[in-house]
Amino acid sequence: MKVLVVGQGGREHALVWKLAQSESVSQVFCAPGNAGTCLDGTNVDISVSDIPRMVAFAKEEAIGLAIIGPEVPLVAGLADALRKEGIPVFGPSKAAAELEGSKSFAKQMMWKANVPTAKSETFNNFEAAEAFVEDREEQPLVIKADGLAAGKGVLICDTKQEALDAIRSLMKIREFGDAGKTVIIEEKLIGQEVSILAIVSGSTIIPLETSQDHKAAYDGDKGPNTGGMGAYSPAPLVTESLMSEIIEKILVPMVNVMKIEDRPFNGILYAGLMITNQGPKVLEFNVRFGDPEAQPVLMRLKTDLGELLLAAAEERLDDIEPLEWDERPTVCVVMAAEGYPGDYEKGKVIRGLDEAAALADTKVFHAGTTMKDEQVVTDGGRVLGVTAVGDSISDAKLKAYQAVKCIRWDGAWCRKDISDKAR
Repeated sequence: MKVLVVGQGGREHALVWKLAQSESVSQVFCAPGNAGTCLDGTNVDISVSDIPRMVAFAKEEAIGLAIIGPEVPLVAGLADALRKEGIPVFGPSKAAAELEGSKSFAKQMMWKANVPTAKSETFNNFEAAEAFVEDREEQPLVIKADGLAAGKGVLICDTKQEALDAIRSLMKIREFGDAGKTVIIEEKLIGQEVSILAIVSGSTIIPLETSQDHKAAYDGDKGPNTGGMGAYSPAPLVTESLMSEIIEKILVPMVNVMKIEDRPFNGILYAGLMITNQGPKVLEFNVRFGDPEAQPVLMRLKTDLGELLLAAAEERLDDIEPLEWDERPTVCVVMAAEGYPGDYEKGKVIRGLDEAAALADTKVFHAGTTMKDEQVVTDGGRVLGVTAVGDSISDAKLKAYQAVKCIRWDGAWCRKDISDKAR
């Protein structure tokens, strides 16, 4: 079958690369793609927000499976538009994608499903939000933009003043536009974060291998939140018994409550969790593969990804054999543009990609890249996801950073401690 991957980030490059290895797949298109996806598939110059053109292309090419990578087209209803034309889609409907599109809606669903999460209040009035914080005792709080903010609309505040500044930034200054019209103010959870990605179709839930993302910009989890500066898989923190608890107390109740609400889920349900002293609690739900978590997780998958996602799209997930995984761990290091997660320049020429590609057990996934005058140049904040497999996490880390050392552009930087928490 021909497969269409929608998106242009590192997650989409990982999907294209893995699908190109599938026996069930004859051709992989990526719309719009980047300078890496065109090496492993065929790029199509269609914006993720151009739903009519995306649907027309899928019909014209007789696409056998569409996989929607980013959250924006999912929240806009691309999956519904494709399904209406009879194209099998891996990705939730607009109604189900609201789990990521609105953090306040996700909180309502968690309360209905009795899923453990941080205590919170929702505000769409600046003065009311400000008064709520003013009246509270000094304590760490997390202020979240309700809408989509490219993974950056979560502000962790250790003091009352920081919380007030965060509310002003989101609701008054509108740092993330309309995403901050409504804010969620919640208690700060203490513990370690893990990312649980599960393929969901009907009532069937198949968790993927565990991973851990690194959200903070700088080493030691310092600095502002980003879309993710690196990830590794598996996360040793998640034992078999903890995974059973996560499935029983979080994944199953959420899938059930979405069905009851007439928003049945089909696609990836991503639970960002904090493992606290009271057990796992949900920080957020996403409705697609994580980026950068997809890179190390998919690198370990041995099962045919095309067959797996088509079975999910057609609600035949029950027929799939247990997933096969490479037992060896993987580490992904994100290389970013100078200034990210704030303002950054584009168009810097990237050198050393061929040298890095020649290294064993390593794959450089492109995220914010494009071609200009036959050269690969930077085109985003998170530019590359350098991913390696090793006999141990420290071995995979060593290999990933050896590849990072090969690659250069003006202003390139990365965290140096990706996967250190696994020790």
